[in-house]
Amino acid sequence: MKKESISEHLYIFYAFVFLLYILNLFIVSERLTYVIGLLAMLMLIVSFYSASRLFKTLSFAFLLIGGYLYGTSGQSIAALPPIMTSNMGLLMLLAMLPWMNSVVRSGGFDRSLNTLMQVNVSNLGGLYTRSSATTLTLASFLNLSAATISQDVLKTNLSDLNKKVRGSFISTATLRGYSLALLWSPLEILLAMSIFITGVSYVSLLPWLILIGIIIFFIDSLWGRLYFRKHTVNKSDLTQVEHVNLKELLKKLVHLMIALVLFLVAVISIGTLFDMDFILTVTLLIFPFAVVWSIIMKRLHRFWVIGWNNWKEKTNTMQNFIILFISLALFSHSIGEAAFMEVVQQPIIKIAEYPLLVFFVIQVAFIFLSMFGVHPIATFGILGSLLSTLLSIYNPLSIAIVLVTSSIATLTVGTYGLVVTLTSMNIEQSPYRITLINLPYALLFGGIGTIVAYLLL
Repeated sequence: MKKESISEHLYIFYAFVFLLYILNLFIVSERLTYVIGLLAMLMLIVSFYSASRLFKTLSFAFLLIGGYLYGTSGQSIAALPPIMTSNMGLLMLLAMLPWMNSVVRSGGFDRSLNTLMQVNVSNLGGLYTRSSATTLTLASFLNLSAATISQDVLKTNLSDLNKKVRGSFISTATLRGYSLALLWSPLEILLAMSIFITGVSYVSLLPWLILIGIIIFFIDSLWGRLYFRKHTVNKSDLTQVEHVNLKELLKKLVHLMIALVLFLVAVISIGTLFDMDFILTVTLLIFPFAVVWSIIMKRLHRFWVIGWNNWKEKTNTMQNFIILFISLALFSHSIGEAAFMEVVQQPIIKIAEYPLLVFFVIQVAFIFLSMFGVHPIATFGILGSLLSTLLSIYNPLSIAIVLVTSSIATLTVGTYGLVVTLTSMNIEQSPYRITLINLPYALLFGGIGTIVAYLLL
């Protein structure tokens, strides 16, 4: 009972540390940095027990290797705590995401947009683009929730279809639409991490990511329309056009798009005006933006009820990311200081005159490791020091594009990843089958990113 009570109130401890971190960003106190580092180590210890086995294994490996390298570098143990705070900003961003999720739910946008997928269509080919686009729109704000919401609607409406066909359709349309939204969304942690590593501004990256997204969406939509058009849909299971208020749905869609554009403009403007980095700007803007949006919609009370419960639940269950990010901070620092990395980097430098090959190796590394349960965030850590070398050789914008497209592509093929696992359970299909059917798409996704990155060198 006592253990359950503590786990239900972890959000208080986590929020306290995050608030101290934000405060220190403005007052820049070495003492407070040290205290936050000690608290980060305590967060790691407290969170380890409740984390999943996969993240425990990854975290333990990072701590073991990072600790060994740190010990052999001759650095003082007393200097360790500040090092553990280097990824705190990313954790803070993760903790704020539920508020944006909640304001979208409070406005009923999730229900309205999914009605679009219930409007009468003659075959699965015609439904594919609509399903992918709807998931893309929702995922811009709802992240993982968008995929599961879309899957639930499709699973119900396509219940008469052959199970294998239904599973293939849902796992491609929703996961691919989901990945396209995260490619450029300021709320996506993998995009934030790519910017964090390369130092590239979001403003310079955004147009290229949108271009890549449009190209991939067009190609995938054409494939889906051709591949699934031979499967007819039972019209009796779908909402008829005359029963749907298309004008109201269009208003909801326009409203959502305007809100997204305004959020992007606010992130870019405030970041430029106050010279704040991307992660901090997004983190500080999410809550006030969500509050103002809920007031404009006259949904403040509903937003607060949904948001508070959602935020507590999500923050209480951040253990996986807490142990991964904090252990990754030690690993990244230690391996960057290790003398042997100069030897490891030499082969990369020798093939640096073949950037397409280097970019392709990075892409394959992300996809290959994700298929064996390695989270893309962990892959960032594994490639960390090598990326530092590449940043001194190539255009950082090109590296950022390769990192974003390679890491986001894994979300459709990560056999043991959260979104593929949830999809597998939702449609009762093997995660290996989901990985296999989406593998060509993941390679296309990363491949287009590689080509664009190469042209920008």
